[in-house]
Amino acid sequence: MKAVIPAAGRGTRLYPQTLTKPKVMVRLAGKPLLGHILDRLIAADIEDVVVVVGGELRSQITEYATEAYGDDLSLSFPEQEVARGLGHSIYQAREDVAGDPILVVLSDMLFVDGYESFLDAHQATDAAGTIGVREVTDPQNYGVVELGADDRITRLAEKPKEPKSNYAISGLYAVDDTPALFGALEALIEAGQTGAGGEFQLTDALQRMLEAGVSLAAAEVDEWYDCGRSETLLDANAVLLDRRGGSGDTDVENGLVIPPVDIGRDVTIESSIVGPHVSIDRGTEINHSIVSESIVGSDSTLTGINVERSLVGDSVLLSDTADRLNVGANSRVEF
Repeated sequence: MKAVIPAAGRGTRLYPQTLTKPKVMVRLAGKPLLGHILDRLIAADIEDVVVVVGGELRSQITEYATEAYGDDLSLSFPEQEVARGLGHSIYQAREDVAGDPILVVLSDMLFVDGYESFLDAHQATDAAGTIGVREVTDPQNYGVVELGADDRITRLAEKPKEPKSNYAISGLYAVDDTPALFGALEALIEAGQTGAGGEFQLTDALQRMLEAGVSLAAAEVDEWYDCGRSETLLDANAVLLDRRGGSGDTDVENGLVIPPVDIGRDVTIESSIVGPHVSIDRGTEINHSIVSESIVGSDSTLTGINVERSLVGDSVLLSDTADRLNVGANSRVEF
């Protein structure tokens, strides 16, 4: 089995963080989101990974993945030259997949417990594909599946105005019959049949597979976080830090670090309280400040601030404020 990670999206829900880096390169709990995904693929014994990239920031993805995981994984990086939706992005992986079964992992979804239980559930069925689902209270905001006997899917719809089910698609798909999947995607693209948002949707291709008689099952997934939203990104950061613990190798002068935190190389903390649930990238200085439940980028300077549940990008100068903030890279904010 190969993994496909569609990572060409712009991540607009995470602006301004994603103005200077792809959403899979946003950092939490000590490494980019992509690193957490790849770690879980390795744990699931998946060695061939196809990462679909696109846009002017794509080299950040290819360079990081190759340098950090090139010895452990066989990586390929097909390009989506024009952003035309999730289905179109996955279609770019067809040559690298080459007819093999795949696990599709959406790049902004973090499955904290990994993929093994989902893959076990898929193997326990005789379906050609399995979709990870979870009951939600607002199904109109998701792709939705309707279920029949034995958790077989009878219908799929992308963000329906009047959903007939509360089972939302979670962003995890196992597909054995990849020729059928790519055939359905190709038919949509050649016909110009766009779906929600005017884009080519994976959900529509899966519905086409159902209509062609391909069997699809559903499996409820374990704890997952939509890291494409700032609030749930911070939640995921906290959960990962709780599980790992630790405080990092930190130079603290007249300050206090409250675990769990992740603190990168060459970070200095002076007369400050940092933690819990704070992730700080390398080279950052924190002076006379209180920082909790936050993610702070590299080479930033925070002076005289009191913040919680905040995102601070790389190379930021931030001083004299007390608030919840979302500050992009290369910014200077003074109050």
